[in-house]
Amino acid sequence: MFFFPSAEHPYSHLIDTLQDGRIKFFNLQKLNDPRYDKLPLSIRVLLEAAIRNCDGFYTKEEDVQNILDWQQQQNKAEVPFSPARVLLQDFTGIPAMVDLAAMRDAVAKHGMDPNLVNPKCPTDLIVDHSLQIDYSKCAIQNAPNPGGGDGPNQSHGPSRSTPSRPLSRGGSQCGGQRGSCSKAACSDPPASSGRSPASVQQIENTPLLCPFHLKPVTDTALKNQEMELTRNKERLQFFKWCSKAFKNVNVVPPDVGAVHQVNLEYLSRVIQVRDGFIYPDSVVGTDSHTTMINGLGILGWGVGGIESEAVMLGQPVSLTLPQVVGCKLVGTINPLTTSIDIVLGITKHLRQAGIAGKFVEFFGPGVSQLSAPDRTTIANMCPEYNATVSFFPVDQVTLKHFKKTNFTQEKLELLESYMKAVKLLRSYEDPSEDPEYSEVIEINLSSMAPYVSGPKRPQDRVAVSSMKEDFQSCLDEKVGFKGFHISKEKQDILVPFLHCGQEYQLAHGSVVIAAVISCTNNCNPSVMLTAGLLAKKAVEAGLVVKPYIRTSLAPGSGMVTHYLNTSGVLPYFSQLGFEVIGYGCATCVGNTAPLPETVVDAIKQGDLVACGVLSGNRHFEGRLCDCVRANYLASPPLVVAYALAGTVGIDFEKEPLGVTSEGKEVYLCDIWPSREEVQQTEEDTVISSIFKDLRGRMEQGNTFWNNIECPDSVVFPWDHNHPFFSIENAHVLLFLGDKVTTDHISPAGSIARVSAAAKYLLSKRLTPREFNSYGARRGNDAVMTRGTFASIKLQNRFIGKPGPKTWHIPSGQTLDVFEAAERYQRDGIPLIILAGKDYGSGNSRDWVAKGPYLLGVRAVIAESFEKLHKNQLVGMGIMPLQFLPDQNADSLELSGKERFTITLPDSLSPSFFCAVLQISEGKSFFVTALFDTEMDIIFFRHGGHLRYVARTLL
Repeated sequence: MFFFPSAEHPYSHLIDTLQDGRIKFFNLQKLNDPRYDKLPLSIRVLLEAAIRNCDGFYTKEEDVQNILDWQQQQNKAEVPFSPARVLLQDFTGIPAMVDLAAMRDAVAKHGMDPNLVNPKCPTDLIVDHSLQIDYSKCAIQNAPNPGGGDGPNQSHGPSRSTPSRPLSRGGSQCGGQRGSCSKAACSDPPASSGRSPASVQQIENTPLLCPFHLKPVTDTALKNQEMELTRNKERLQFFKWCSKAFKNVNVVPPDVGAVHQVNLEYLSRVIQVRDGFIYPDSVVGTDSHTTMINGLGILGWGVGGIESEAVMLGQPVSLTLPQVVGCKLVGTINPLTTSIDIVLGITKHLRQAGIAGKFVEFFGPGVSQLSAPDRTTIANMCPEYNATVSFFPVDQVTLKHFKKTNFTQEKLELLESYMKAVKLLRSYEDPSEDPEYSEVIEINLSSMAPYVSGPKRPQDRVAVSSMKEDFQSCLDEKVGFKGFHISKEKQDILVPFLHCGQEYQLAHGSVVIAAVISCTNNCNPSVMLTAGLLAKKAVEAGLVVKPYIRTSLAPGSGMVTHYLNTSGVLPYFSQLGFEVIGYGCATCVGNTAPLPETVVDAIKQGDLVACGVLSGNRHFEGRLCDCVRANYLASPPLVVAYALAGTVGIDFEKEPLGVTSEGKEVYLCDIWPSREEVQQTEEDTVISSIFKDLRGRMEQGNTFWNNIECPDSVVFPWDHNHPFFSIENAHVLLFLGDKVTTDHISPAGSIARVSAAAKYLLSKRLTPREFNSYGARRGNDAVMTRGTFASIKLQNRFIGKPGPKTWHIPSGQTLDVFEAAERYQRDGIPLIILAGKDYGSGNSRDWVAKGPYLLGVRAVIAESFEKLHKNQLVGMGIMPLQFLPDQNADSLELSGKERFTITLPDSLSPSFFCAVLQISEGKSFFVTALFDTEMDIIFFRHGGHLRYVARTLL
């Protein structure tokens, strides 16, 4: 999206040139306004975009002046932001692309040219979120043949037709479902209580082989990739059609890397050059990790699928001019502290500072100690302390980073020249360059120590030195955010079980899942190399990981595998069970392979609080696995350390990680690599060839993707009628309390066998093995609508216990949420939702508004809304209505059984106004309708932004 200036452009006098007049740009210094030099650099990016895109309609001169007057207008004025590009990951991107394809249908039906429907803003869609761990450590005997034999069915993105059947099923699984093998399937189980240690010489001089079947481990990633591509073939066909049919759409094929990795390594530009104009790169994305890009000085944040579609179609993002918190970093980093520890430390400080909805901009001498990957890891976590972005302005460290990537010397020189010309290049050592901030928070980096987060929430940080005592307190405490309330007499229970012919024991705190995953942290070479060097030293010391622990390594991209392999640590990872299982989100989105049945039985028998440890930023209870109640976020090296220990109930300073076959005790301090060793390894491996390799894979794709055939048409040949464009006497579908998150609303993770979605898939003659996940079926509205409000943690006051059930009021029956909604819709009864505080908090998800709309929900009445979700509801045509202050469902004595009629005034305005709800019992009360802008009113009158755009085209 770019408004090309004409002679009438109100700011054409600011246009300047670079490179002997060949490149034009808006020189904001020509404003000759002293306020500009005092603006935070993130606000300068907003200002440049507003000036460049000032068209008098979406962006007005008044908006430019409000941004320039940021000191007085912050947190007051509503301003537009036109990002340079949109980033979609496939799970949240497919609904947007399906909607665009459906818009083409609607336009064609009205006799118009469907080619009119194209994204106006350049859009990158990365295919990365469909990987499941079908295979891990060992090759699987009688394994499914993705090419035509046994295997799960492909996922269904755009199609709602009857899913095709697999050719056959069955086959025993060994090792790849590591630990699920039996003596019959595996005649050579390991002799020791852990993985059989190989000599260092063997590891260094021979290809890494499966210890059971002596097959190359590269088979694992290949098999997982083949299964992924086959399972998702139909969805991939649609994506490939999109790449050909739509202008301004770039589809990155599968197996290149995770969306945030590809965004950092390949798509990030810092500057954009288009039609002779240069301007700052900026992005909004549907991936929650979009904020990572701020670590490279590129302004960007995550939005919902509905907002991303609006930007794709040429509309700016509307935001309240944010306050900007200056985060001053001082002090020197402790050699034992990883960037993840820095992340968690900064997260704690900023969460306590109360910066919800604000920009954070880093400055101070401590910033120069952080590498570009360190900065992106820190920037990634800003949603966890509720900031919109965590911005690191471009400095010499950033420029040095891009010298290693795919930037040519000419582009680097242009980048530096432009950033200097508009004062977007920082020197953190020079205090005279410091802007004026809304407030300043100072953080001393020398105070940072190793931490983990858990067992249920990312904000609950635990010092590694206190982990043993903290877990014990979690067992003691009442059930809550941290407690599990295990009685004293049951806390020391040991449950024996057999695994591969050997007896083991599980206890409270036993680690059963240890995952170094593709999410967030793997982008940082220092922490990954620290983990790899730790694995190397552990193997050299003779340590092993118990084979029943579900270990995995899912790098964010081939870049990670490349430098782990080049540095020589990858074979050691694999020797401990952390074998590369593929590229993409797996464990972090609930796609962990099933735990061995004997492990699950032992956990259930002892009612054990088993643990998962992963290097991500999401770990809500039940997210990884239903039977794993405690989950901890940790840096990759600590994931390896806890896997070696086999328990979280360990004091690393006083207790050994393990004992070698010779009886020697090995402590963590014995094998932890020094910061100097890690930095030297990073310098030797993270080189330009890594990025050249990524570019090659980007341009070459893979054979499967290249051979996919897709329709050659301007409209997609649906095999069903896609539901596009689709309050009186409304019933309440759900009566909810506080803190209803997007995880409760939007379908995510695996499809439970007793769910409404499972019943639908069974009706299509699929077996549970073929259900796939909600993420992989995100373009299938039949599945996704049934998965809306299907969370096992949903607290519906109608029911009184957690679960995806509700009360169908006319019949008095307790039904699945979808089944109840279906009955209401069949009877022509509109639906509303009653809720408490902070409705819609959490990650932005597209189906969080689309799902309720398709269930028939037309209004949500809550005590308060998360702002982004409120905007999503408006964009989908659902009214967000807020109880008046000091009122809620209880104070109004609402039972939820009433029938409601919502009356709106004839004249709507963007300011808050009151709607009257009349209840079937003759009562009435006022609420506030949360329409903030004229565009909100327009969207609502048209039934959502998709209908608005389609009618505009027509």
